Amino acid sequence: MSRGKIAGLAVLLLAAAGGFWGYSYYQKIKPFQEFSNPELVTQNFRSAAETFPTYTLKAPPETLAFARRDDITLPETYGYKGETRQLADLLNRTYTTGFLVAVDDTIISEQYFQSEQPNDRHIMFSVSKSVVSAALGIALSEGLLDSIEDPITKYLPELNGSGYDGVRIKDILQMSSGVYFDEDYNDPLSDVNQMGLTIATGGSLNSFATGLERKWEPGTYNNYVSVDTHVLGMLITKQAGRTLSEYVEEKIWQPMGAEFDGKWLTDGVGMEMAMGGFNMALRDMARVGRLYLNRGELNGKRIVPAEWVTASITPDAPHLMPGSENSSNPYGYGYQWWIPENPHGDFYAAGIYYQYIYIDPTTGVIVAKTSADRKFTDPNEPRKKGEQVAAFQAISAHVAEQMKAKELAVEVE
Repeated sequence: MSRGKIAGLAVLLLAAAGGFWGYSYYQKIKPFQEFSNPELVTQNFRSAAETFPTYTLKAPPETLAFARRDDITLPETYGYKGETRQLADLLNRTYTTGFLVAVDDTIISEQYFQSEQPNDRHIMFSVSKSVVSAALGIALSEGLLDSIEDPITKYLPELNGSGYDGVRIKDILQMSSGVYFDEDYNDPLSDVNQMGLTIATGGSLNSFATGLERKWEPGTYNNYVSVDTHVLGMLITKQAGRTLSEYVEEKIWQPMGAEFDGKWLTDGVGMEMAMGGFNMALRDMARVGRLYLNRGELNGKRIVPAEWVTASITPDAPHLMPGSENSSNPYGYGYQWWIPENPHGDFYAAGIYYQYIYIDPTTGVIVAKTSADRKFTDPNEPRKKGEQVAAFQAISAHVAEQMKAKELAVEVE
């Protein structure tokens, strides 16, 4: 064969290899691209565990059930920015799939929309972060780490030289690591989408975390960095000597009496997507809320240390307070839990596309909400986080008023 023919054959082989690689790459990222397709999110968000690799967290043999009552109603309206708005309209505008309101151990309203079912495991996105926080509090109480004042690199030396080098665990918990992370879902080159690409192509999120750089002095600026939570997941996994899912199953999922199995999505090397990959049913979201409403204790059993729960929902520095100038958002922040703009002791876990666990200890009200807002990534669509929390606060006040009235009526009788 002549040199020209050999060269031509080589070009053809390279082209074929390139074409095969391109096709293979496309096949890898296709499920990830379709996952956030606005027309498909409703179904995708309740079937994520069937599309991506997962670990299963088994429900215990016995469920810690809720009681029920149907004589307490939800308000039809709520106030927001000087306007009176309709609750039903809000649920519709945010493409709600599940909505549950409980008072202490009793469900007063449970609704499903868009063909959602009670046993559907809906992806929690960043609500997962609050579960990771609870697991870390348990790990600390068990002596798996010495103190959250320790630098993360004491336990994870692979982060030496990264933006996390020498950063306190506490600063990572409070989204104040100083690490820069662009969480713009509409920018294909943003850090959050590059992180997604890492997952889609079978890469390692642990390795991704080592490539982030520092922008702020740790402990001075509240900037939402999803990878902070992944680093906490790395810490728990390392110190517990098992997967994050196994630890959460034993320490939280089974003790709290979950009704359904949980599912946790993983990256390409079997590490959980700690920052957003937990999938659970609506009633089990409410059980997480009940756990924190009761300061980490359920049915006489201590699950999460009470002092950890208190610290988790208490901003303890100026940059963590609602409305702080040293924050990238108007809300307060604790240990992976949010504090409203106008708090009265209430707090919540939140995930993109509007997943929520809202807890009001002053009234005993818990709100769990799953959503698949197909307009979430529309840059022209206003964000509705503050509005939804305002609605939850109105629900809490309305329900508490009815409960009090009924208790008074019973006393009169």
